[in-house]
Amino acid sequence: QVQLIESGGGLVQAGGSLRLSCTASGRTGSVYAMAWFRLAPGKEREFVASITWTGGTTRYPDSVKGRFTISRDNVKNTVYLQMNSLKPEDTAVYYCAARRGLVDYEYWGQGTQVTVSS
Repeated sequence: QVQLIESGGGLVQAGGSLRLSCTASGRTGSVYAMAWFRLAPGKEREFVASITWTGGTTRYPDSVKGRFTISRDNVKNTVYLQMNSLKPEDTAVYYCAARRGLVDYEYWGQGTQVTVSS
């Protein structure tokens, strides 16, 4: 099992920045990749960013590319999401996730609220 704890959410004005953190514990040696997703009211869950644990390969959707940056600290077993130039449409609960395989994310954190005011 892998446990994930997120932190760093909050309220910020449009154009501002926030950094989210996700610390993994448990069987972290089995993790292949970690990611951030978000869920806004009335919308489907959206993929935000991912990073492979060993090689550090990253992926982003067009909606956040150039504004968000995912990184990891293998020593601290922590993944970060640096969010810049935030927009009101970025408001959502952000979830950290981890997977051992190539497809499905099996482990999820409890989520952290990000609210961007206009």
